[in-house]
Amino acid sequence: MNRETPTAEVPATTDRFPSGLDTPLGYMFPVMDHSTHHYTGHEHGHGATWATATRATLHCLTGCAVGEILGMVVGTALMWGNVPTMVLAIALAFVFGYSLTLFAVVRAGVSMKAAVKVALAADTVSIAVMELVDNGIIALVPDAMDAHLSDGLFWYALLGGFAVAFLITTPVNKWMIGRGKGHAVVHAYH
Repeated sequence: MNRETPTAEVPATTDRFPSGLDTPLGYMFPVMDHSTHHYTGHEHGHGATWATATRATLHCLTGCAVGEILGMVVGTALMWGNVPTMVLAIALAFVFGYSLTLFAVVRAGVSMKAAVKVALAADTVSIAVMELVDNGIIALVPDAMDAHLSDGLFWYALLGGFAVAFLITTPVNKWMIGRGKGHAVVHAYH
């Protein structure tokens, strides 16, 4: 992969991004402070820390949750059936998941083309695992697919699915980061 180095020093905070916020829509998303990952590049043979994997998975979960909930709300509001609503929710989960990484990498001074490559390399497996597990659980919970947004069952199934997906995706991310893959590729741009 061709890596572009940032052309200018980017301050930790800018007028566009208030302190502690990570995206143009930062007031909606928690900070992903990559400086706390402690990934040195030397973890390749020794494995990544659980703390690093947990932060990467929380980063993924944030984008997935925002996209998936938005997709469910839009699909329900448009009175779509289960399948089109789930397809929209999954698509938006990927869009929002990639966007969190994309905005941070572009903010570091990387071109949009290179940032897209980084986001795809960093997040694809994590988002895919998260969505597969989460949507699988929703599909398996009796009556959850037919529950309305106002029903507790909908939210219990969705949040339970996110929790289980987090528990399954964290070790996947740990394994990938420890091999210099997945979220580890983002660290080359910090």
